[in-house]
Amino acid sequence: MDAVRTAVMNNRFTAIVEEASAVMYRTAHTTFVKLVQDYQCAVATPEGEIFAYPSQAGVNSFIGVPLQKTIERLHELGIEEGDCFLTNDPFSTDGLVTHMMDVTMVRPIFFEGKLIAFSWGFVHASDIGGAVPGSISPAFTEVFQEGIRIRPVKLYRKGEINEDVRMLLLDNSRIPDDLWGDMKAMLSALQSMDRRFRQLCTAYGRADVEQGMHDVLAFAEAKARSVIARIPDGTYAFSDYLEGIEPGQFTYIRCAMRVAGDQVAFDFAGTDPQIPAAYNFVSGDRTHPYTVQAFLYYLLTVEPDAPRNAGLLRAITMHAPRATVINAEFPAAGGSRVAASTRVYDTLLGCLQQAVKGGLTASGPGMSAVIVLAARDPRSGARQVSVINPLCGGGGGRAGSDGTDAIDSRSGYLKSVPTEVIEVETVLFVHANRLLEDSYTPGRWRSGAALVMEMENTDPEATMTIRGMNRFSFRPWGVEGGRPGRMAEVVLNPGKDHEEVLRRVTVLKLKRGDVLRLVTPAGGGFGDPLERDLDAIRHDMRRGMLSRDSASKDYGVVFGADGSIDTQATLSARARRRAQQPHAPFDLGPERNAYDAIWPDPVRTRFAMAALEQPRAHRQLLVDAVRKRLTTAGETVTEALLEQAITEEAARLAGDRVAH
Repeated sequence: MDAVRTAVMNNRFTAIVEEASAVMYRTAHTTFVKLVQDYQCAVATPEGEIFAYPSQAGVNSFIGVPLQKTIERLHELGIEEGDCFLTNDPFSTDGLVTHMMDVTMVRPIFFEGKLIAFSWGFVHASDIGGAVPGSISPAFTEVFQEGIRIRPVKLYRKGEINEDVRMLLLDNSRIPDDLWGDMKAMLSALQSMDRRFRQLCTAYGRADVEQGMHDVLAFAEAKARSVIARIPDGTYAFSDYLEGIEPGQFTYIRCAMRVAGDQVAFDFAGTDPQIPAAYNFVSGDRTHPYTVQAFLYYLLTVEPDAPRNAGLLRAITMHAPRATVINAEFPAAGGSRVAASTRVYDTLLGCLQQAVKGGLTASGPGMSAVIVLAARDPRSGARQVSVINPLCGGGGGRAGSDGTDAIDSRSGYLKSVPTEVIEVETVLFVHANRLLEDSYTPGRWRSGAALVMEMENTDPEATMTIRGMNRFSFRPWGVEGGRPGRMAEVVLNPGKDHEEVLRRVTVLKLKRGDVLRLVTPAGGGFGDPLERDLDAIRHDMRRGMLSRDSASKDYGVVFGADGSIDTQATLSARARRRAQQPHAPFDLGPERNAYDAIWPDPVRTRFAMAALEQPRAHRQLLVDAVRKRLTTAGETVTEALLEQAITEEAARLAGDRVAH
């Protein structure tokens, strides 16, 4: 590998994809693409390895997304110059598409008659049909409810559009004009990459460009291996729960991270089977960047100059058993798969927190929710589907720094929609979109603040869905003495006689004057709060984000007669309290501790594995029945009790089948 040539090629490749990404961003039609920025493009080798990926705008969680299975299908269809393929099918692409709303295009790039690369792009389509506006409800149980699903097909053949395919997609959308506007933006980006690569091959020669593709992949691999080699060898395991639609419906996600030299393996054996809700996604057989996103972010934090490409994944292996919630099989619903992927992200952070010397971070808020509204367009009077805003919550405290307010590292690429845009484009009036006072989670390095969003419907009717909401039952965890974070809240018509506390929003019908208040979670704290710098506490108090009562209760602060912090009295008070507060590596919160007292981690792992051994048609029925039976009993579940319950419930299900 020639270092200078590799650097030059990496810069040229990066410039090509950054330009194409900007084209998509600037020419898209829907709010979710042009403002929230849920889109991306990249370029891959003929074999399907992405060797250039943007970082200035758009989604950054798909670096190295697997194209290989899709390319096999494209070869079966025949690949010719001027072709452009379209798909939104997670199952036939084996995880290239992670949920059906990510409408995806792949376009071959030829030079002098030879296939030299593939350009790839996707946009999150704001509506592809289905049972609800926006196509996504967390309560959906099958993929058929989520809109039209299209296996890889030719949208363009030798430069000529296939109108049948185009109209098949648009005829199933509630907003066909806006959807086609986003599709044209994506086509422009793919054409931009095609044009620039031809120019690059003309300038440098095809052979040098092709060699450059492989060199930048190898360079990224070397960078990743250098980071992994600094992590102590060993196995680091962690688990967390995804909260389901029904009360008490908790889906177990477990990961074991095994580090050996300059390689790392992630094993998700022990994760629960796929569920009859829209939280599932497909990881496929290869290492999927969406599943190991937290580790990719760690690599790029340690080596920020590493090329953003699939070479980062070469030193990472991954095992996610088929038919689990994170590697689901047809016909699993997956529109709200962000809830599961966010919990996977937290689980990997738990592994990294143990593996990295000095620790890394507490849990983030554990939520990445998106609000979608179907209502009258106040400007035209026509029915429309609008994305209102993504909601995440305060980031967790980190080793050496506080968490970020109202956003988390996992979802930092999602941008907020300005209040003025919401009020102009929809029938909603925004009463509040602000940080929540006193919502910092205590720690030597505290969390970021939670966000409050309050909206009123001003029209006779409107339908709202919110996907990705979570952390209503179990708190984001704190580390090294940091406290666990706050949970999410949803209130309909707060302060009114007909106030209603909701567990979450699946499909909510709003009448005129209805007000919805959403409060996000906040991540955990990092380190002992009694070690927090007093100047940092003063700063938070001056901003009105930390009350005097909280400063005393959480940080051991003593105030003098003049209302200022008494430094000596505070140090003395902290010393007395510190001796009485033993610190555990993780503080999962009282709710999770109580649940773990019933379901110890080894038993819960065995439960998930045993469930996968059951007939597919019975799995979820068995899981629900056994979980409810043993949780209600309230005793610590042993392996013997678990096996007995599984045997009896499996026999009952088999008997029910025979009886019918």
